[in-house]
Amino acid sequence: MRCIITDDEPFALKGIKGYVEKIDFLQLVGTCEDALQLNSLLKQQSADLLFLDIEMPLLSGIDFLKQLTAPPMVVVTTAYEHYALKGYELNVVDYLVKPIPFERFLKAANKAYDLFRSQSQSTPEPDFLFVKVDDKLIRVEHDTILYLEARENYVMIYTTTQKLLVHITLKSIAEQLPASQFVQCHKSYVVNTRAVVQVEGNVLFLGNAQIPMSKTLRDEVINRIVNNRLVKK
Repeated sequence: MRCIITDDEPFALKGIKGYVEKIDFLQLVGTCEDALQLNSLLKQQSADLLFLDIEMPLLSGIDFLKQLTAPPMVVVTTAYEHYALKGYELNVVDYLVKPIPFERFLKAANKAYDLFRSQSQSTPEPDFLFVKVDDKLIRVEHDTILYLEARENYVMIYTTTQKLLVHITLKSIAEQLPASQFVQCHKSYVVNTRAVVQVEGNVLFLGNAQIPMSKTLRDEVINRIVNNRLVKK
């Protein structure tokens, strides 16, 4: 599961990050110091699970959750017990009070994972999408997509057979693609990990195309592409 940690206390953030790194089914895709940073990150990255503090400057974790229309699963991490009722009213997966023992954190992570698996199994991901180009609706199979490129208020979809210019944001269309297959490698690009044939420095090769990777996303992208298939000595 792709997860993001948000906490304005550096020591607490470091501790939760250490816990996440010990759990093999959690993939950390970002850390934030406050809800505003989280708000910006969620416009660039999709996440399955948030570890979210409550008491933060400018905007509390509770108030941030209230304004999300389709939030990911949330595990609250806070030093205050009295927010528990408000948290559960917002359908959080679990409520952890600091200092958080690892066994309690693992229990919350397992609970989120079980919920994630049950949702995935009950709602199979479609293997295609429809995009609107001019006055036509065109079906695009996921496996035919090589990569997506943001162009201001449009996205160019490069497939094995054609290019389609769609009036949509990169974030919106990326959220409709399976996270197990597609990854954002740059603020302007999302690639099909199955289509990558070579990695050199900060460049991905997909057929004749060369797609840049940002330094901040490179490690995650490489891990997603290799996916434990790297041949070692």
